[in-house]
Amino acid sequence: MPNSVARLKCSRALLIGCRARSVRGPPPESVVRQIMALRACGLIIFRRHLIPKVDNSTIEFLLLQASDGIHHWTPPKGHVDPGENDLETALRETREETGIDASQLTIIEGFRRELNYVARQKPKTVIYWLAEVKDYDVEIRLSQEHQAYRWLGLDEACQLAQFTEMKATLQEGHRFLCSTPA
Repeated sequence: MPNSVARLKCSRALLIGCRARSVRGPPPESVVRQIMALRACGLIIFRRHLIPKVDNSTIEFLLLQASDGIHHWTPPKGHVDPGENDLETALRETREETGIDASQLTIIEGFRRELNYVARQKPKTVIYWLAEVKDYDVEIRLSQEHQAYRWLGLDEACQLAQFTEMKATLQEGHRFLCSTPA
């Protein structure tokens, strides 16, 4: 069987969840990307004034507006690359999309949320962690994937986040932050 035909059969088998036992060699790069594209990871980045527990409205979330499609607003996130773990992906995507390096963030222990939904007619899983910027006035440098950013309180962030799952995750994150010491 020609190699391209074998790879095509392997590709189809991988996409429908079957095992292709008689095919040797890895699937084509495009298939790997397509499979990996179903999982993404990101950080719900926030900042707060140094008045802990006095006024919870001091928590502001960073949302980015996409440059394409419906120009939706979300925290930084992106697809998992081969060889990366989920948190590495979230940190890399945050650096690429905002210019914020891992050294400028504190990952908040105990909060990890998994969202499952359909995007562009494909099931997608996105995992988010909470991360606080160490410098309230951190510089944001957007990638070409985004056209704007905003720091928003919970109510405003939920208004801009068009998707129900994202709104719920922001609300859960806010409740979590309000229930733990700053």
